[in-house]
Amino acid sequence: MRGERFEASYLIETPLDPVKVAQVMAGEQSCGTFARVHGETDALRERAAAEVIAVEELEAAPVPSLPNAWLARRGASGPYRRARVRIAFPTANVGANLATLASIVAGNLFDLGETTGLRLDSIRLPGDYRRRFATPDQGVAGTRRLAGVAEGPLIGSIIKPNVGLSSEETAALVGVLAEAGLDFVKDDEICADPAHAPLATRIPAVMAAVRRHADRTGKRVMVAFNITDETDAMRRHADLVAREGGSCVMASLNWCGFSAIESLRRSTDLALHGHRNGYGAFSRHAMLGVSFQAYQTLWRLAGVDHMHVHGLQGKFAQDDQEVVASAQDCLTPLADGVDDPVLPAFSSGQWAGTVPATFQAVGGTDLLFMAGGGVMAHPGGPAAGVASIRQAWAAAIAGEELPAAAGRMPELAAALAFFGAPAP
Repeated sequence: MRGERFEASYLIETPLDPVKVAQVMAGEQSCGTFARVHGETDALRERAAAEVIAVEELEAAPVPSLPNAWLARRGASGPYRRARVRIAFPTANVGANLATLASIVAGNLFDLGETTGLRLDSIRLPGDYRRRFATPDQGVAGTRRLAGVAEGPLIGSIIKPNVGLSSEETAALVGVLAEAGLDFVKDDEICADPAHAPLATRIPAVMAAVRRHADRTGKRVMVAFNITDETDAMRRHADLVAREGGSCVMASLNWCGFSAIESLRRSTDLALHGHRNGYGAFSRHAMLGVSFQAYQTLWRLAGVDHMHVHGLQGKFAQDDQEVVASAQDCLTPLADGVDDPVLPAFSSGQWAGTVPATFQAVGGTDLLFMAGGGVMAHPGGPAAGVASIRQAWAAAIAGEELPAAAGRMPELAAALAFFGAPAP
């Protein structure tokens, strides 16, 4: 009798029969290989074999998306048939082991000789299995509480210049940004523990500025310190953030790895800001890699509280539809009966003019909206930059066009004149 299973869906391309290729995929990632082996009994296959649930063939391609020496040696040629494939895997093959789960849904599949393209699209988990992994310690609600933002979007910015500032200079800039009215400030992903601003001195200096601002205003700005490093160093730096009264740390997910993030999650209840830098290497080719739904599923199982999704009309390669779908993925429970949404973090080329499209597309304000140049390059300075973004959100929520609202909002008017027309 078959036990509990999770599902993964894929987009594949092959000159062979897609149904047979799907069966190879299921065998390769469960109890089989290219030939039935001694000891692979019917009873073992019944409890441990993955099962092909569906194969939906799509329009074929005339040329292969990727080279393949295995097929070339066999003289295989097109057309290159594409199909969507769903495979169910027994959870008992994995247990609550995130690194192995990732190995099963991806792993050697990207190297299969039968395919000229393969992309992991999505992962679906049963509720009981999802509960065996970490859930966000803070997520959306906890982040709102820690940042003191009960409703509306959280407005944030990034330390610029990215690197080069001393600990004292960084603290002074955080003080300026706090005075400007931000809810959230984060380190850039390339600034973690540099010689000119080591975390051992940067964290206390920055948190002293945060406390001074809180003493004057009652507002404690959330700062995401980039503690990307090996596991012990990350835990040590997270402890320092907590001792200094901080509420958030950031890690570059792809370069730390699942095990390091899981260990960090177990050791701290600080909000964990997951930065996805490098994700383009997994996602930019339509017939290779990992789609965001699957990607964020795996990292949410590691226990992150925030996930980057890039930004609408931003400076990176992803189109707006992908950005919006990514944000919706972050806010969608991974399984029925599990309250585990994480906060989508919008960034890259964001300013007041990208607000209406963001609000319309997401349909809500459970998000972190970060602007670097949109805050600090505003002709009126950072405070005017923050004001322009808040004014744009107020107008968008009220259903008012930005040019009309700008007639009575000078900071927004200055932003529109300086940066250009609002995003469509």
